[in-house]
Amino acid sequence: MRKTQVLIVGAGPVGLTLAIDLAQQGIHCLLIDKKPGLEFLPKMERCNARTMEIFRRMGLAEKIRVAGLRGDVSMDVFIIRSMCETPWLRLEYPSVNEARAEISAREDTSLPAEPYQLISQYTLEPLLLEVVKGLPTVEVMYGCEFTNLVQDLDGVTARLHCEGREIEICSDFLVGCDGAGSPVRRALGIRLTGEGNISKMRQALYRCDDLFDRLPMSSGPGAGRHYHVADSANSFLIMQDSTRYWTLHAVVEDDAAMAAQFEKVVGQPIEYEMLYVGEWKQNLLLAERYGAGRVFLAGDSAHLVIPTGGLGMNTGIGDAIDLSWKLAVALQGWGGPALLASYEVERRQVGDRNIGASRYASTGRRKWRSMWRAELDHGGPEQDAARADFLRVTDEEQRKTNEMIGAELGYRYVASPVISEEPGGPEQLFRTYDPTACTGVRLPHAWMAPGVSLLDDFERSYTVLRLGAKIEPMDRLVTPLKTLGAPVCERIVDDPRLRALYGRDIFLIRLDLHIAWRGNAAPDNPERLAALVTGQRHT
Repeated sequence: MRKTQVLIVGAGPVGLTLAIDLAQQGIHCLLIDKKPGLEFLPKMERCNARTMEIFRRMGLAEKIRVAGLRGDVSMDVFIIRSMCETPWLRLEYPSVNEARAEISAREDTSLPAEPYQLISQYTLEPLLLEVVKGLPTVEVMYGCEFTNLVQDLDGVTARLHCEGREIEICSDFLVGCDGAGSPVRRALGIRLTGEGNISKMRQALYRCDDLFDRLPMSSGPGAGRHYHVADSANSFLIMQDSTRYWTLHAVVEDDAAMAAQFEKVVGQPIEYEMLYVGEWKQNLLLAERYGAGRVFLAGDSAHLVIPTGGLGMNTGIGDAIDLSWKLAVALQGWGGPALLASYEVERRQVGDRNIGASRYASTGRRKWRSMWRAELDHGGPEQDAARADFLRVTDEEQRKTNEMIGAELGYRYVASPVISEEPGGPEQLFRTYDPTACTGVRLPHAWMAPGVSLLDDFERSYTVLRLGAKIEPMDRLVTPLKTLGAPVCERIVDDPRLRALYGRDIFLIRLDLHIAWRGNAAPDNPERLAALVTGQRHT
């Protein structure tokens, strides 16, 4: 029987990211997927700011930017009647280059270290797979389907169907990154709760080399990435990670109708090739649990959102990074039982929150679409007034989809058994980001020097961060952590500007850069705190 430390079921972006991050901590993984190999399918198309910060720490951010949409292309969003007509409404958003320039010039903690990046899953997956192939502790097997599992206190045995034969893999832990239908989740008997099958749409992928350059928007500040068509089919055209590929979502009778619908939306004769068409369902669903025993769920197997707001795959990347270091710690032998248990506590609340954000965004979109009617195309005082009202509501409601920085960066782990929680805490909104340095949040970014973020130099250990050289050494906290076997280091940043921004003298930063504790002096009971953050005790 083959053995590995972590068996990952599902080689999408979440599973690949988990494998890379585990390997960077010296953990052996086997990554399997039932599909025969990489697929050229339109799925996610944007890594948000938090995901790009994560990839920055993994050393992958610049590779992803090179592979994705070029940085000078506008991120504007349009409300249109067709692609060949002057837009009814234009919502302006900065290109990646513009966003990076704004971030570089910002001296406070109000922006992330990295802006978003348009990159489609069919581009991101091969890039991550290439990274995986260069890691000696990771093996990938395609055409290998998970069928069932049994587990005990010592490990998990998974049954797989691979190339016509049944095999068994024994692992210390198993993670289901296997999507909405998740066989791993079903094997655990875990249900999804919430709103399922809210509506159905068709999606198609097209190659159309000339469309971007022929848009009437191109003569202005630049065309954008999203084109919402005011029509009865809820048509929505997305530029993928190059100006040659486009996806269309629409409510039409059958797959064949997606060709005619594309031509209608484009509104001008143009050469194109339809590469894929399929149906998808809108869901807002959350797993009742994020695992059982030595088996865990991450990504779409644990939460399903409507893509409005771009929170699907990005939430899954957050799952992977939270789970990765906790699995590594368990395998290294120094983490207590509360550490792995905290994965569900921390990430399920984020999944629930992001489902709420997706509901908020999709409700806004449905509101303005419900106001559209064909009469708005006509002239006359009554129609002009109705169209003006329609565009006013659309301007307000559509922004809920495109402005999600609070959901991306502002989440805080509440009531975690491995964080010294502060009473109160900020109320983070979906659309705005409050860069607090409260316990439970990711340490906010700030520049230490041009191009050097405070987030860049943390090791794979707990870090006692001292914002001032005159602050007493933290041996009282470092020693108990070392005694428990936890890796820990001290870091001194003597910069009054940063002390003012972060509001405390001393921070204990976890391996995933979330704040576990903060204060202006050593904790009253450092042994108790060390036991808490390493999962050795619950309170």
